[in-house]
Amino acid sequence: MKLLISPKNSKEAIEAIAGGANIIDVKNPKEGPLGANFPWVIKEIKQLIPKDVELSCTLGEAPNLPGSMALAAYGAASLGVNYIKIGLSEVQTAQKAIDLLESVVRAIRMCDSKIKIVVAGYGDYFRVNSIDPDLVVHTAYAVKADVVMLDTAIKDGKNLFDFQSFCQLEEFVDAAHGCGLDVALAGSLQVRDLLVVKRLGVDFVGLRGAACQDSNREAGSIVRERVKELAEIILHELRT
Repeated sequence: MKLLISPKNSKEAIEAIAGGANIIDVKNPKEGPLGANFPWVIKEIKQLIPKDVELSCTLGEAPNLPGSMALAAYGAASLGVNYIKIGLSEVQTAQKAIDLLESVVRAIRMCDSKIKIVVAGYGDYFRVNSIDPDLVVHTAYAVKADVVMLDTAIKDGKNLFDFQSFCQLEEFVDAAHGCGLDVALAGSLQVRDLLVVKRLGVDFVGLRGAACQDSNREAGSIVRERVKELAEIILHELRT
C-alpha cells in the first residue's frame, strides 16, 4: 500500500518527501477536498521530486463541462505528473460522468499516454448529489481510467467510515480490482484507520489532515514527523 500525501505548496512537499511519502499529490484545500492548485505550484514541486517519488495533481471538483475540463486536463498533463485526479462532485448520473470523463481521458492521453488517471467519487455522495461508489467503478472502467478513489466531499470532522461500512468498502475494492482498476481511499482518515484500510487491500491511502500539525488539514501544515509516523506504520506494522 502506497502512502499518498497532499501538500498545498513546495514547503509542505519538502516535508512530505522527507517523511517518506510515496506519492506527492498536489492540491489546494481552499477549493475543496480535491481542489486544483496552480500550474506554477505543481511545476515548482515537480522540480523537487526525487526519482523514487511519484507526482500527482488534481483537477478539482469537476463541473459537468466536458470541454472546459478536457482543456484543464491537457494543461495538467503537460506538467510532467504521474497521476491526474478528477472528482465527480457535479454529476448525477453514470452517463453524465462517462461523457465528462471520456473528454478528460482523451485530452490526457493526447498529451502523455503514460499518465495514470484517477476517478474520485465520494463516500458521502448523497450530501453533494453525486453518484454512488458502485457507479464510480462502472464509469472509471467504461472510460479506461487506471485508479478509482473514494474521498469525502464535505470536510466537517467526519471521515469515510462514517458513511461507508467495512463491507461496503470491501465490495467497492473487490469490484474495482475485478475490473483491473487500482484503488485509493481517503476522506479524513487518521492513524487509527490505517489497519482497517490495509485489511481492505487497497493500493493507495491518501492523507492530508493526519500529516498536519494538530491534524488540521486547512489551518495546519504538513510536517515530516507526522508523515514519517504514517510511513513507518505502513512499512512495518502493516506489512503482514
